[in-house]
Amino acid sequence: MSSPFPSSTSAVVVHGGPDALGVPAHDFSTNGNACGPCPVTLAALHAVDAAHYPDPHYTALRETLARFHGVDVQRIVVAASASEFIFRLTAAVASRGGRHVALPPHSYGDYRRAARAWGLTAVTWADGERAGGPARSLHWACDPSSPLGQAEPGLGARIDRLPDGATCVLDLAYEPLRLDGALALTAAQRDRVWQLVTPNKALGLTGIRAAYAIAPRADRDMPEAVARLAPSWPVGSHGVALLGAWTSPQAQAHLQRTRATLAEWKRQQIAMCASLGWECLPSVANFFCVRPDAENLPALAAGLRGRGIKVREAASFGLPEALRLAVLPPASQAALHAAVQSLGAR
Repeated sequence: MSSPFPSSTSAVVVHGGPDALGVPAHDFSTNGNACGPCPVTLAALHAVDAAHYPDPHYTALRETLARFHGVDVQRIVVAASASEFIFRLTAAVASRGGRHVALPPHSYGDYRRAARAWGLTAVTWADGERAGGPARSLHWACDPSSPLGQAEPGLGARIDRLPDGATCVLDLAYEPLRLDGALALTAAQRDRVWQLVTPNKALGLTGIRAAYAIAPRADRDMPEAVARLAPSWPVGSHGVALLGAWTSPQAQAHLQRTRATLAEWKRQQIAMCASLGWECLPSVANFFCVRPDAENLPALAAGLRGRGIKVREAASFGLPEALRLAVLPPASQAALHAAVQSLGAR
């Protein structure tokens, strides 16, 4: 079966955030919480004992995360980051005879990179449903999705149709910063899939690399396979502090307040983009895609970067006509508006 995805094996990895020019003054290219770091999490990080190793089994942390989600502690798997988990789980599927990785039409590039690294064939979700069999397919979903920031259409029905023995991961990287609606899955559907959680975006601390996953309720073998592939101490003491603080009532209350602020900033940013003649695509998240009225998007992005503004081109996601913009404060929006006008890119 041929892959619908690019066959390039280029080692170049496209990400938002700092680059060779340093940290942008106005960074629209990443999707962290633009309201800034969570104070209670910062306090926890400042109190870290970095002179000692963390518990290699993360006993207390896993118990805390299990209580927070109301699941058995055996279902909690700690990871160095979402990307590390993506590669490790893909390796586990490959080691059990996996052949196919099913991807959404537009998705995070590390899903496909991990498949390539382990010799698995990338297919669409529809093809993946037909290519299943016990332990022979890995399915990725992200809700809200990236780069569009939209709810995955028909996600629950897709989960219900998964082949027996297939592994499915629901990437919840942007769920804590969902500004509209809710994840439309039943408890049984959640229990059928891996749930990958990366709180650093919601906490405004993307520089701390730490994540965790909740394994499917009925799958006993795959969590053990994933655990066997983990390096020693995948998460350092600062990551442990971030994940622990994430579960606190104070952090959750802070997150709720910032969502209200981000929703208002998003309304203003959409209006600003519309005033430039840019088409704003629907989104439920703290970011959205735009189709600028510009013939050369790479030139526009480069021109903005030269003015201290970084945007994320969406070509690596399969949307070469679009830019992905994180929701930023009004001052950054004004800077973007002025820069676009100065470049004559209306």
